[in-house]
Amino acid sequence: MDEQVARDEAEARYPAAWEADVVLQDGGTARVRPIRPSDADALQAFHVAQSERSTYLRFFAHLERLPERDLRRLVTVDHDARVALVATVDDDEAPGYRIIGVARYDRLDDDEAEVAFNVSDAHQGRGVGSVLLEHLAAAARERGVRRFVAEVLPQNGRMLAVFRDAGYEVRQHAEDGVVALGFDIDPTDRSLAVMADREHRSEARSMRAVLGARSVLVVGPALPGTAHPRRLHLGIARALVAHLALADPAVRVQSVGTDPLPEAAPDENGGDEADHGAAFTAAFAHVTGPVDLAVLAVPAARAPAVVRAVAQTGARAVVLTSTGYAETGPEGLALQREVLAAAHGAGLRVIGPGSYGVVSLGEDGALNASLADELPRPGRLGLFSQSAALAVPLLAAVRRRGLGLAEFVSAGHRADVSGNDLMQFWADDDGTDVVGLYLESIGNPRKFSRVARRLALAKPVIVLTAGRSGHVVPPGHAVRATQAPARVVDELMRQSGVIRVENTHQMLDVAQVLGAQPLPAGRRVAVVSSSSSVAALVAEAASTAGLVVAGAQVLPEDASDEAAHAQVRAALEDDDVDVAIVVRIPLVGGPDLAFARTLAGVAASSGKTVVACMLGLHGLTDELTAPDADGTPRTVPAYATPEDAALALGLAARYASWRARDHGRPLHPEGADLRAAGRLVRGWLPAAAEREVELTAAQAAQLLATVGVDVLASTPVHDADEAVAAARAIGYPVALKTTVPALRHRADLGGIRLDVADDVELRADVAEVLALAAQHRSEAGVAPLEVQAMAPRGSSCVLRTVEDPLYGPVLSLGMSGDASDLLGDVSYGIPPLTDVDVADLVRAPRAAPRLFGYRGLPPLDVAALEDVVARVAVLSDALPELRSLELNPVVVAERGAVALAARATLAHADRADATRRLQRG
Repeated sequence: MDEQVARDEAEARYPAAWEADVVLQDGGTARVRPIRPSDADALQAFHVAQSERSTYLRFFAHLERLPERDLRRLVTVDHDARVALVATVDDDEAPGYRIIGVARYDRLDDDEAEVAFNVSDAHQGRGVGSVLLEHLAAAARERGVRRFVAEVLPQNGRMLAVFRDAGYEVRQHAEDGVVALGFDIDPTDRSLAVMADREHRSEARSMRAVLGARSVLVVGPALPGTAHPRRLHLGIARALVAHLALADPAVRVQSVGTDPLPEAAPDENGGDEADHGAAFTAAFAHVTGPVDLAVLAVPAARAPAVVRAVAQTGARAVVLTSTGYAETGPEGLALQREVLAAAHGAGLRVIGPGSYGVVSLGEDGALNASLADELPRPGRLGLFSQSAALAVPLLAAVRRRGLGLAEFVSAGHRADVSGNDLMQFWADDDGTDVVGLYLESIGNPRKFSRVARRLALAKPVIVLTAGRSGHVVPPGHAVRATQAPARVVDELMRQSGVIRVENTHQMLDVAQVLGAQPLPAGRRVAVVSSSSSVAALVAEAASTAGLVVAGAQVLPEDASDEAAHAQVRAALEDDDVDVAIVVRIPLVGGPDLAFARTLAGVAASSGKTVVACMLGLHGLTDELTAPDADGTPRTVPAYATPEDAALALGLAARYASWRARDHGRPLHPEGADLRAAGRLVRGWLPAAAEREVELTAAQAAQLLATVGVDVLASTPVHDADEAVAAARAIGYPVALKTTVPALRHRADLGGIRLDVADDVELRADVAEVLALAAQHRSEAGVAPLEVQAMAPRGSSCVLRTVEDPLYGPVLSLGMSGDASDLLGDVSYGIPPLTDVDVADLVRAPRAAPRLFGYRGLPPLDVAALEDVVARVAVLSDALPELRSLELNPVVVAERGAVALAARATLAHADRADATRRLQRG
C-alpha cells in the first residue's frame, strides 16, 4: 500500500514541462523525459542489454539483473530531492519504446546533489549523455541545486569526458581507486558556448541528411484504407516523382500509393494500419532501403501510420506536403502531435505540414523534392520559406533574375524543422554565400537571435516577416502569445545582425548585390547617370537609404566608349568613394550593351561595390559580368529602378558596417551574485503560486542589491509630523513625494517637491501635496507620502524589464517624462546582451543626447548608467521568475547613477529555450 501511495504521489508531481524531443549528435532524434514507475520493465531491459563492462562502470559491480527492490527504487522518484531522466526511442516490441540512456541525481544537501549516468552501449557516441546532462542540470537548477558531485571509476573515460567536455569547471581527485569530482552547474560562458555548439552541429547534421538525400521515397494517397484519394494529393505525389527523376537521374526514387488502387477499401477517411494491416504492410513491402528522405502527399489522418511505416526504411526525415493538421482545430492538432511523436520516436525530423518541398542544387547532384517544375540555375543562394504559396513566386523570381540557387526549403507550418535549423546548416555550408528567410512566425525568438547572429557574422542573412509587426500567427503555427510591442521585433533583428526587408522584391534586390559584389567598404557613394535630373533623384534616394553621396556626375548619352570607360573608372578610383550607383537610360535606341560591358570590366577590376539601373537589363546578366583581378566572374546587378538599387546598396552597406564592428563581450558585472538572487526569489515565490507576487519596496531593493544596484532608501510617512521626523533622521535637504499613481514621479504636476530645506518648508509642502493627492485615487494600504534624501542632480531615466512568454526578458530604457510616456521614445534590448549592446541601448532613444552634454549642459556619467543597465540585464536573463522590474527614476548625474525607486513582481515562467528541444506540436 505504501509503495502504491508513493507511486501515486510521484505521478501527481510528474513535471511534464521537462519532457523534450531532442536532436542527437548524429542528427537523429530521441525523447527525454522524467522517469516513471511504469518504466520498470524498460529499465530492466536496458540494464540486461548492457555489457558486463558497462554495468561494472555504472554500479562498481556486475549485476546481471537489477534486484526488484533496487528497480522499484530507481523508477520511483519525487522529482525534487531525487530526479531521474530517461532518453527513449520507439520500439516495435512492448512497451513500445526502448530506454537508451538514464541520468539521475540524489540531493545531498540544499544545493548539492550526487549525479550518475548510464548510456546504452548501442547508442554510444550519439551525444546521449551530453543531452541528458544538459537537461538534468536545468531540472536541478529549477529545484535549487547548484552543484553536482560524482564518483567515477578511472577507466570510465567516456563518463569523465561527458563532465569535462560540458564546459563546466570540473575539479577532481583520486580517492581509494575512485575519481571524485564536482562542479557548479550554473551556466558559464563556456558551458553555454558548448551547448550552443553541440546544438549547432546536431541540427546542421539533421539538415545535411535532408539536403544531401540520394534515395527518396514518395508516398501518395492511394493506400489500402483510402477509398477515394484526393486528386490534389495524387497529383502532388506524381509531380514529386517526376521532378525528382528529372532533376537528377542518379537520385534513387521509389514510390508507394501514387497509382490508383484496383479495388478501394470502404473507409474513405483512412484509419490506422490496424484496419488494413496486411494490405498496408504489403504496400511498402517492395521498398528497399536505405531511404534517406520520404515525401508524403497523404491525408492527415493517414500520416501517423505512414510515418511509422516509413521509419522502417531507414529514412532520416519526412516532408509533409498536405495540410489538415493544427490549422484545422483541436483534432488536427492531435494528429500533428501524433505524427511528430511517431517521427521523433523513430529518429526522424519533420518538414511541414503544408510544405512546398525541398530543393538542393549542390555540386554532388541535384535534388528536387518539391512541386517546382522549373528550377533556378545552380548557385550560392540559400532560401527558406514557411509559406508554400509564397514559394511559387519566390522561386520564379529567382529564376527570372538569374540568381543561382543552392538550397530551398519550405517548412509550411514548421511543426518541427524551422528556419533556425536551416541557419545552423548554412553556417557550415561552403556552397552558400547569401541566405534569405521568409518567416510567417518566429516560434523561439531567443534561439533565432543566437543562431542568426552566429550565421550573420559569416554571411548575409536577409529576413522578410509576415507583416511589419512580426507578430502575425497563421493558423497551424505553434507560437506563444506575446505582449511585446512590435518594435521588439525590430530590435531582435538589429541585435541579430540580419537585414530586414519589406517584401520578396527587396529580399532578392539585396541578395543580388551581396551575392554578386564584394561587401561595401563604406557608405560613400558615387552616382553616375546619363541625366542630371536622374542623378539628383538617385542622390536623394541614396541619402534616404543611409548612404553618403560623395559626388553625382553626368555621363552623356553620346559619350564614346573610351570616354565612358575613363569617366566610370575615375569615379571608382576616387579614394573618397566606397560604392557606386550607375544609371544608364538611353533616350534613343534600346539597351546600351556596349556600355554594360564597359561598366562590368571597370567594376570588376576596381574591387568596389557597384550596382546599376540599365534599360533592358534586370538581375544578374552576362552583359554585366566580367572577371576580377583574380579571374573570378563578377556581375554588376541590374535593378528595375534607381530607388531599388539605392535601397539594396544602402542595406548592404549597413550590414557590412555591422559585420565589421566590435560586437562586444558577454556581461559579467563585478560583484553580481546571481545565486543569491535565485535564493531570494525561491524564498519569496511559493512553489504553488498561480498569480504574480508583488515584492515590497524593501524586497525589490534587496533583490537588486544582489547584483550591485543600490536603491536610494525612502521612508513612507502619513502626515507632517512623520515627515519631519524622517527628514531629521535623513538630514536636510530632502525630497518629498506622493505615492498616488497619477502623480508618482511627476514633478511637473506637483507630485514631487525637491530640495526641501527645513521643517517649516516641509510641513507646508506636505499640506500642499496631500491636498493635491486627495483629488486622485490612492493605493490601498500604502502610505500617501515618501521622504527621501536628495540625489545628485542630473537626468532621469526609466529602466524596465518584463518577462514575455515569447521573447523571454525584454529590457527597455527611456528618458523620464513625456518623451517615453507619450511619444514612446524607448529603446529595447533582448538579453543576453554584450557590453556593446548595452551601449547601443543607452544611445538609441531620440532623447539620449540629454545624457551627453545637451545644449551646453555638462555631460553625464553614461558609463554609470550602462553599468546599471548591464546589471539589470544579467538579473533578468538569469531569473525567468522575474516577471517585471521597474527602476523609476534612475538619475544619471555628472558622477554616478542612482535608482530612486524600484518595483518588482515574480511569477513562475517556462522559457522556450531553457534547454535543447524540438517542437512537439
